[in-house]
Amino acid sequence: MIDRIGIVKLMPTMRPADMVKQSDLRNKMLRALTAEDFGLLEPYLEPVRLTSAFRIAEPRKTLEHVYFPESGIGSVLAVAATGTATEAGMFGREGFVPTATIIGDNEVPYLIEMHVAGSGYRIPIDHMRKATLQSSTLQIPFIKYMHVFATQVSYTSLANAKFRLEQRLARWILMCHDRLRADVMEITHDYIALLLGVRRPGVTTGLHLLEGLHLIRSTRGAIEVLDREGLEAYAAGSYGIPEEEFERLIGEAS
Repeated sequence: MIDRIGIVKLMPTMRPADMVKQSDLRNKMLRALTAEDFGLLEPYLEPVRLTSAFRIAEPRKTLEHVYFPESGIGSVLAVAATGTATEAGMFGREGFVPTATIIGDNEVPYLIEMHVAGSGYRIPIDHMRKATLQSSTLQIPFIKYMHVFATQVSYTSLANAKFRLEQRLARWILMCHDRLRADVMEITHDYIALLLGVRRPGVTTGLHLLEGLHLIRSTRGAIEVLDREGLEAYAAGSYGIPEEEFERLIGEAS
């Protein structure tokens, strides 16, 4: 059973002089909005720190906020009744969660959790829905992202079924690299094993193989990307299509 509990720490309430400027944001969804549509959300955006293991949503619990990460990485995890869990999709500053709120739902059947700490903004669901009623264009970028995320989930399924563990690791490292934009990433072997739904020794062996090919450097608590192009080639088509869809529909992913 997953029993980690994250604590969200809010920053001080913003004063009028501290209003959020769209041009200063790193979240791709908020930046993709028209100035008019962003203006409908901006008064209700609340800055938030997203600690490692913070749970944005839990299965069948009422949702209260929509989150727009500015940094860090989170996962959508499918959870069985026994507590066994595996990652279905990854998100960071390119997206928002929970996506189900855009279609009017108040709960999800899965777990949404941060696994690399970061920060971002959140908005109460009620305010998000009121804003969408005032604009016929506000939902368009969000719906496009829902398609992109569904594409990512489908390629995760493909990778899990048809690709070797080392190739899945290469894909997963690339996806983390996209979102962190840093060559050194503090991620443990244990957590990679949880997210990929495999045993830790398999992760360690796979990372050693990638290290032997001089694609990465692996330590107990971190992974360093040495050759991104080599990782992409090694991933052998399991990586790339969802990322291309994001750029086609929404814009530059990095």
